[in-house]
Amino acid sequence: METTDTPTDTSTDTSTDASSDAALIAHITDSFQVGGSPFVVDMGIRVTHAETGLVRFTLPVTDRLTHGGGVLSGQAIMSCMDTGMVFVMMSLRPDEDVNFTTVELKTAFERAVPADTPEVTFEARATKPGRSLVFGEIDLFLPNGKRAAAATTTYMWI
Repeated sequence: METTDTPTDTSTDTSTDASSDAALIAHITDSFQVGGSPFVVDMGIRVTHAETGLVRFTLPVTDRLTHGGGVLSGQAIMSCMDTGMVFVMMSLRPDEDVNFTTVELKTAFERAVPADTPEVTFEARATKPGRSLVFGEIDLFLPNGKRAAAATTTYMWI
């Protein structure tokens, strides 16, 4: 996993980000709204950057997503990690109607996300896209740029 504590670009204004593809953001967002699991869609995820093999999105930290310990729950974080790679898979073949599935997802929780954090940023990327398997990494960043969690994943085209 990358050792940096800051995302590639924390900007959520894609209009000033030349590398982001507005049409790809729309494709991912629309596909997610239609085909995503309702409980994940209801979390309020917003795609802010997309290019082939790299997707950045935000998650508002809400009471529904935190637990009694006063932090964002691991279940919410893991759901976003998996969803981030779903977005990356969509970015790799946006013009094809293909299916894929999670083979493995391993997450390391590095620091807590306090319940009073307004929003966090996830960055998901393909590290080795292949014909049958795609390897990836997903990072979760706090508003101050510090990484709170990191994941590695393997997906399979089916």
